[in-house]
Amino acid sequence: MTTTEVPTDIDRDTRLALYRQVVGLRRFEERAHRLFMEGLVKGTSHLSTGMEAIAAGVAEAMRPDDLTFCTYRGHAHTLARGTPMDGVMAELLGRANGVCGGKGGSMHLTSVEHGVMGSYAIIGAHLPIANGAAWSAQLRGSGQVTVCFFGDGATNIGAFHEALNLAAVWKLPIVFVCENNLYMEYTPIGEVTAVEHPAADRAGAYGLEPIIVDGNDPDAVYLEASAAIERARAGEGPTLIEAKTYRHGGHSRADPGDYRPEEEVDAWLARDPLPMYRERLLELGIDAEELDAIEQERQDAVDAATEAAKAGPLPDPESAFTDVWADGGSSWRN
Repeated sequence: MTTTEVPTDIDRDTRLALYRQVVGLRRFEERAHRLFMEGLVKGTSHLSTGMEAIAAGVAEAMRPDDLTFCTYRGHAHTLARGTPMDGVMAELLGRANGVCGGKGGSMHLTSVEHGVMGSYAIIGAHLPIANGAAWSAQLRGSGQVTVCFFGDGATNIGAFHEALNLAAVWKLPIVFVCENNLYMEYTPIGEVTAVEHPAADRAGAYGLEPIIVDGNDPDAVYLEASAAIERARAGEGPTLIEAKTYRHGGHSRADPGDYRPEEEVDAWLARDPLPMYRERLLELGIDAEELDAIEQERQDAVDAATEAAKAGPLPDPESAFTDVWADGGSSWRN
């Protein structure tokens, strides 16, 4: 596992913002799990419990008009960009007051208003699309940076290599973040990959630096992301970051995750980013009462979002025929 020294160049307000994010993301995922078990979440769900430091650290380094692309494990990334919690929760429950009107669900969260350009269920497919958004920003001279998140399994997909190559050739303002939680669904990434670090060890092939960060450390992620985003905004091209982390549960809610060695799970649970970061803040002199207040505020927000989502109406059946490219008939082909 990657280890880092405690950074000294992060101000108090930023650290409290990071803690607020990590706590809120954890409480949201815990509630999402409970609602799924109650049969209220429509479809499956892929939780990022244990991986919250990555979404929090990167989002805190981004500008409001920057863009995020993520995978089906996208609750945390969507929320970290400021998307209202009640809208995200309602979307999971398939309600009309969800961010996508209840039609996207857990795996397809999108909020363009907050720079969240979609969660993508096809492995690796969104990397070239993220390049397109970065190219648009480059052509328009907007100064926007695109951040594209993907799992370790995507590094063995052709789109990963195509996207990295094109981004490097065109010096696109994009940051690629590999959330390496060690498993491709049920398969350990190390068993099917020729190199030890599936993202970082391939960076050199595209003229990029091999960067590995402790994905359970909000400070480390924030600093690495800040540097990468600054380079992209300055016209210095893309960065590839491999963030080492671990999901506490299975791949999805249908997966008990019992294929993972017990000692491995225990070792990573001992490095849970939430209690680890709280302990750091206490050691840095932040009062426990202040952290307690943040935790209570975030729990209250999750409770309120849950009630708002439950109270939301079901989508009108007619809404199934809106926001689509065709009417479903054969005439569009002629």
